[in-house]
Amino acid sequence: MSLKQSLLIELEHEKNNTLRVLNNLSEENFTYKPHAKSMSLGELVNHVVELHNWIEFAITKDVFNFHTDYTPSKLNTIDQLKLALETGFTKNKAIIEQMDESSYLNPWTLKAGDHVITSLPKAGAIRFIITNHLIHHRGQLTVYMRLLDIPVPGIYGPSADEK
Repeated sequence: MSLKQSLLIELEHEKNNTLRVLNNLSEENFTYKPHAKSMSLGELVNHVVELHNWIEFAITKDVFNFHTDYTPSKLNTIDQLKLALETGFTKNKAIIEQMDESSYLNPWTLKAGDHVITSLPKAGAIRFIITNHLIHHRGQLTVYMRLLDIPVPGIYGPSADEK
């Protein structure tokens, strides 16, 4: 199996996991915050969906600067979020399929203005900055769901809400 095929399988699996979470949410809970320092559920779900779509930033750019390249997603409905997730996956798939696998080892830098947050190979950016990051925040989202008594779907196996 090629690196591209492996990455595409993983990205589709994670997209489908996020879609299962989205299917259990409604906009009525978007303002919910479990703590004053927490993101709202709406902000968090937007961040999870947008992280899926950062593949383009990691593959097509050598430097991603939060100050100039990032605008937080502010979608207001579950349908908009689902569309962004599916559209982003289609775009990511096309980008990955056209990419030369050797470029996965090219350096990628994450910055905030002039401050370098990290520099690592693009493959590491995809794993560390994107995939692990979205899995972390999706986990937070499922805790919000539990606190709101919203059924939590199984992500890597059945949940207590699935029989």
